[in-house]
Amino acid sequence: MTTASYLLRRLGWSILVLVGLSLTIFLIARVVPGDPARMALGPKAPEEVVEQLREEMHLNEPLYIQYFYWIEGAVRGDFGYSLMTKRPVMQDLKQFAPSTIELVVMAGLLESALGLLLGIIGAMYANRAVDTTIRVMGYVFVATPSFVVAVFLLLVFGLWWPILPAIGGRLSPSITLQSITGFVTVDALLQGNFRALGDALAHLILPAMALALGGMAQEARITRASMLDNMGKDYVSMLTSQGVPRRVVMSKYLLRPSVIPTVSIMGLDFASLFGNAFLVELVFTWPGLSRYGIMSMLRKDLNAICAVVLFMGLVFVVMNLLVDLVVSFLDPRIRLGAK
Repeated sequence: MTTASYLLRRLGWSILVLVGLSLTIFLIARVVPGDPARMALGPKAPEEVVEQLREEMHLNEPLYIQYFYWIEGAVRGDFGYSLMTKRPVMQDLKQFAPSTIELVVMAGLLESALGLLLGIIGAMYANRAVDTTIRVMGYVFVATPSFVVAVFLLLVFGLWWPILPAIGGRLSPSITLQSITGFVTVDALLQGNFRALGDALAHLILPAMALALGGMAQEARITRASMLDNMGKDYVSMLTSQGVPRRVVMSKYLLRPSVIPTVSIMGLDFASLFGNAFLVELVFTWPGLSRYGIMSMLRKDLNAICAVVLFMGLVFVVMNLLVDLVVSFLDPRIRLGAK
């Protein structure tokens, strides 16, 4: 199977997953008790005004007709109005999504780099003190929810040893920065404002670490186990017997096949960071999409909830597709043998 046909096949399945997710979200939103039109206008609105809004929202139409209008609007980026912010949901997404994406990218970079590094170190010094320490820390962080780590980091570095900004958003109040892309670090680089860049990175460290530690520990364990398993393969024994330095064997011949399981889980971990960010953003008062989503759930803002869930689903689908492509590049047998 060629790369193009493999990509088209995976893309087709991804589109089906998104359609199924959109249908599920739509049905859940319609099953939730309450009249969306009445909820939008409030309990004191006249009944004729509510009825007019029902007609505009197609709530009097059959369910499949409602879904058609809803999915048509979603494709165009029209998710309706938010009951919480009183403005178009798409406008809210454009405001809050860059903040969460920036946080998740930072957490993903920390998670991937440190996870691979600790896994390699653990494999190189297997069953020694360093390896034992890494494994024990891994068990602790895998078992600890992200929001608990967030509270711990907030107490340590925000109260007892305040060397990093723990709450207060993405920038300190004393720093002004013109918004161009919505990504503070990118905007700071574009404007050459390195003071704002340093401050933005300082604000990112604690919430990113809270998100990254669990996935980092899991990826370190998987990398270590995979490398130890591959160390027993015949080709490694042959290279070692021929006098190839251990460092060369590890970096050139052992690392690439060993990271395939890690890359597979890495993409899913990266996508799950958006879900884990819900409570972490609340702890650090981070003005992101996940915090916006959980506040919308508390206020039963159905339009905002549907948009946030669909956005999260799109992230998972895209990350799965990227992981499939990266893994097929690392191991062509997966692509060639795909049915």
